[in-house]
Amino acid sequence: MKALVAYFSASDRKVTKGVATLLAEAIGADIFEIEPKVPYTFADLNWRDSSSRSSIEMNDKSCRPEMAAAAPDVTDYGVIFVGFPVWWYREPSIIDTFIESCDMEGKIIVPFATSGMSGIGDSWKTIQDVAPGARVVPGKRFDRRVSSSELKDWAEEWV
Repeated sequence: MKALVAYFSASDRKVTKGVATLLAEAIGADIFEIEPKVPYTFADLNWRDSSSRSSIEMNDKSCRPEMAAAAPDVTDYGVIFVGFPVWWYREPSIIDTFIESCDMEGKIIVPFATSGMSGIGDSWKTIQDVAPGARVVPGKRFDRRVSSSELKDWAEEWV
């Protein structure tokens, strides 16, 4: 089954980008970076500041940050892996922007998250809410030290 790895990596460390690239290479998938039209600054990402951009976005479930580029046509993909850093135990709002901008009818969506400590939470449930025609599976959290073989073994269930 043809696969796409779409990911959002917020910080300069680009942990999610690294895991997404490794996953795409391991399974022979296409890759797409979900970039915000307005990049996040360090201050924007300060989860301890209730007035930071990320805090405001995550407190408003209807928030949909604009993407820098249009999402790719997903018609030919049967499975879409969606990667993101964990924010407030779920996916960042820009992931919802991406999901809603694609026709996900009949697709399998596999979330994967990066975090040193926080789990992926109920991200799959919130993604399912914005992609009612898709089958969203629970997904998994990885840290930056994940190996290519571990990613490939994990992904084989869907590709």
